[in-house]
Amino acid sequence: MEECVRIGVGTVAMRPYVFAFFAAYLAAAVPHLGWRKIMYFTVVGYLISFLSEFSSINTGIPYGWYYYLDGTCDRELWIAGVPFFDSLSYVFLAYCSYATALFVVSPLKAWRWDLVTLETRSFRRSFAVLFLGSLFQVFLDIIIDPVALQGHRWFLGQIYGYREVGIHFGVPLSNYLGWWLVSFLLVFALQRIDSLAGGTGGKPAGVANLPLRSLYGPVLYLSVIVFNLSVTLWIGERLMALTGIFIYVLPVAIVVVTVIRRTNRYRKEEMAEHLRDFPWSAAAMRRS
Repeated sequence: MEECVRIGVGTVAMRPYVFAFFAAYLAAAVPHLGWRKIMYFTVVGYLISFLSEFSSINTGIPYGWYYYLDGTCDRELWIAGVPFFDSLSYVFLAYCSYATALFVVSPLKAWRWDLVTLETRSFRRSFAVLFLGSLFQVFLDIIIDPVALQGHRWFLGQIYGYREVGIHFGVPLSNYLGWWLVSFLLVFALQRIDSLAGGTGGKPAGVANLPLRSLYGPVLYLSVIVFNLSVTLWIGERLMALTGIFIYVLPVAIVVVTVIRRTNRYRKEEMAEHLRDFPWSAAAMRRS
């Protein structure tokens, strides 16, 4: 028992940035979808992520052959050869990617101190959000994996490696293909949970109209990018960081232009559908 407590404390102490992002995920996701759905997704998302990693280190599917170095297994939680924090990361990466996709495809209503996505149930479960959300998550890994592979040069530590050196700063393309598949499954799982775990149809417990709540998911997404690019620059990998910045210049520009053009340019039918699906929305108090 004492050893379990020590390892549990070590898991948090060694990876405070992971649990800080996880706390930010809860702060963003619960006011958006409610406690019940987020609890279900956290469990289901973790299981999907863990099984994908367990499969890949044993069969090479879906990410290609890689391995974990268990040098910290006596100080933090590992499950069947996979570090606990790693599979947990997929959960908040999937949510912020989904929320960012929803932010991009939904009409927007803005007023002086707030911004609301006029999302609908059909938007939430749409293929457009599924497709964009899965791509957004893959693009996060394009930034994360190369610097994580250099973990011995920063506080992550060298925890994994690939059997063969890949062409993208040591990362093989099979890793990104695998991430796209798993990201697709994660966002799909979130969509299904949102659709099926709706409860009685009233306002879900935990949902709240916090100021600028629609920005929480996209801001979390950008925070993950900034954190990893900052670490990349900190360890002196300027080309790697510059490549990551170039990768995101066009997508960010497209999103910004799209958001500006769509803000307060919704149709009455879009507002009506939003309020029909979410009558507790902050937009209900600011109808124009």
